[in-house]
Amino acid sequence: MLEIAPGLRRWTAWHDHWEEDVGSLAVETSDGLVLVDPIEPPREVRKPDHVLVTVFWHGRSAGELGAKHVWASTRSAQPLRNRGVDVTDAFREAEELPGGIRAFQTARVAEVVYWLPDQKALAVGDVLLGAGAKPRPTSDPLRLCPERWLGKASHEDLRESLRPLLELPVQRVLVSHGEPVLRGGKRALAAVLAA
Repeated sequence: MLEIAPGLRRWTAWHDHWEEDVGSLAVETSDGLVLVDPIEPPREVRKPDHVLVTVFWHGRSAGELGAKHVWASTRSAQPLRNRGVDVTDAFREAEELPGGIRAFQTARVAEVVYWLPDQKALAVGDVLLGAGAKPRPTSDPLRLCPERWLGKASHEDLRESLRPLLELPVQRVLVSHGEPVLRGGKRALAAVLAA
């Protein structure tokens, strides 16, 4: 468990399908504890008030934690329910989320990126990968997911959908796969979107 900023912690746990550790977040907000894409939270993480899921296959441990609210985009809600996760709050991009967190729709149909305003951080599922992440590990701080993961969308569509994030005061980009960007997040994001 790594404290990244006041009120923001990140942990990793083994994911059998990926055959590597993947990241999850715990965020203290004015609306209670929010977990993002949780997988096997460590013992020191108390029962969350809210769970936010970036994309339906990141339901992971979401249905087992006893959260009062499980949040997912309208595009991920039904697939999560089909996987046994009780989504209590399906939302659209502009709707209010706990603690002032905002969701940004990506070109990948069912995936959103979360903006954590108090920590100036982006919480990302799969559309951006950090250094060392599969399927082809690199040392680049960020890279786009493989284009084949996007369905009918292209890398250019993905870049276009992520460009509004550059208007935010991003300091950190907290990826699920690979190493998070803990400093210079906006610079790393701009570089991957310009490529």
